[in-house]
Amino acid sequence: MLTQSDLSVIKEKGISEKVIQEQLKAFETGFPYLKIIAAASPEKGITILSEEQLSSCLDTWQNYLQSEASILKFVPASGAASRMFKDLFEFLDGDSATPVKPAEIKFFSEIEKMAFYQALNQQCIQNEGKDIPELIKENNHKAVVANLLLEKGLNYGSLPKGLLLFHGYGDTNRTPLEEHLMEGALYAKNKKDEVNIHFTVSSEHRALFTKHLEEVKVVYEKNLQTTYHIGFSEQKPATDTIAADENNQPFRENDKPVFRPGGHGALIQNLNELEADIIFIKNIDNVVPDRLKEPTVRYKKAIAGLLVELQQKAFNYLKEMEEGLLADVMLWQIADFCEQELNNILPGIQEIQGADLQEYLIEKLNRPIRVCGMVKNTGEPGGGPFLTVNQDGTISTQILESSQIDLKNPVEKDKMMKSTHFNPVDLVCGVKNYKGEKFDLVEYVDKNTGFISLKSKNGKELKALELPGLWNGAMSDWNTIFVEVPIETFNPVKTVNDLLRDEHQ
Repeated sequence: MLTQSDLSVIKEKGISEKVIQEQLKAFETGFPYLKIIAAASPEKGITILSEEQLSSCLDTWQNYLQSEASILKFVPASGAASRMFKDLFEFLDGDSATPVKPAEIKFFSEIEKMAFYQALNQQCIQNEGKDIPELIKENNHKAVVANLLLEKGLNYGSLPKGLLLFHGYGDTNRTPLEEHLMEGALYAKNKKDEVNIHFTVSSEHRALFTKHLEEVKVVYEKNLQTTYHIGFSEQKPATDTIAADENNQPFRENDKPVFRPGGHGALIQNLNELEADIIFIKNIDNVVPDRLKEPTVRYKKAIAGLLVELQQKAFNYLKEMEEGLLADVMLWQIADFCEQELNNILPGIQEIQGADLQEYLIEKLNRPIRVCGMVKNTGEPGGGPFLTVNQDGTISTQILESSQIDLKNPVEKDKMMKSTHFNPVDLVCGVKNYKGEKFDLVEYVDKNTGFISLKSKNGKELKALELPGLWNGAMSDWNTIFVEVPIETFNPVKTVNDLLRDEHQ
């Protein structure tokens, strides 16, 4: 039951009452599991580029970079890095004065390899009057951690990942933001030597991102002979979702409804406002030092080239169909392209003919397109690339989270366990139609693919609702192509000790 006071709060956030009622209903009904046909595989749904195809795609992309088209790199970079330091926070709050757990021991035994070592050492000298080796020798390990994580020191426990020192280069060190500047120049620089990058950030960190960019941008522009156009945006308050109590009514605090961020799926709104023909999407923490960038750059160009090739074919077909009804032989050629190259499968399509078939093909071709890099599973199968049934009865390739799969159903669980690849968030997107007009990306979201999870606030349990994930339900009605990319292109930093891996040294 929404009170007049609730409605005032909702209006202030820019959310309609209808949307709130839909969210509360979702808490009652939950979200349906998606019907899986099978895990996508090299046999069906995942393309493995031959050397010849790879070369062709690379040439296509190099040619495209010389066109007038606009290219953008989109990097979700919101949120603090606190989860990176979970083990160290536990050590700081724990009873033991010295490292006991394997993660703690590893951190201190190799701390000098961290790119932030010198900066941390200076903080320790400034605040403790002793350097790191002295503090460790005195078994004052907690002082080192406090200077790393807390506000009196580097404050890494509250900063976003994009602003932490990740990689060392002799006398200099780089943050993930800097690595993305470098990457952008290697595969997204246009013929005017310009690179466009957009970071989504949280409001409390925006000023820090802006300050850091001002400090480093001129250096990269000079060294790389590149002009950077950098944008920032924040997740919109209107994409927050209402929290619910155990009775699926608004969860309140001080008589006001509580709202929570709608998850990364809310960023479809940010993406929708950007002006570009081709948009790369990659997470902030998936970066490597320069010596290891070659596979990433090569496959980023390749999947972008493939997107351009497929998009051009689709555009040509759409222009032909715009001129009038095509002969059946031509329509079946387009239908074959739709199924074999864009993974749009319509059971019983043979029963459709003439104008009805052409209308179906126009609908399936005239929508946003994305090519997604997929990496071979090296661990336990889970969410990733699947062939699923859509609401209109068609079958298409989709990126699923494991929570979208009915794991209590042994048949569905078996399908998931046969998954051979996972999603490293390596996307290239075409967001304009064959007339050069922007698609309204919000129209291609499957609203039935959200997530509900249990959280707590001030000791009270609440239900939280996440919007359809950015590369899951938020892009459900896009044309989706999966391409296998090397594991070397996937190097996320989930814990601070990941920075000790060879890929980050």
